[in-house]
Amino acid sequence: MVEIRFHSLGGQGAVTLVNLLAQAGDLAGWQVQAFPFFGAERRGAP
Repeated sequence: MVEIRFHSLGGQGAVTLVNLLAQAGDLAGWQVQAFPFFGAERRGAP
């Protein structure tokens, strides 16, 4: 099992990146899970 975590500030596209990687892994025949978790960020806020 491999676990990959992405961290970013609001508005940097981490949720989109995770979804794209999960779809690519699924198409490659891997068993993937994506759990996008985000709080109450604003775009570009630290």
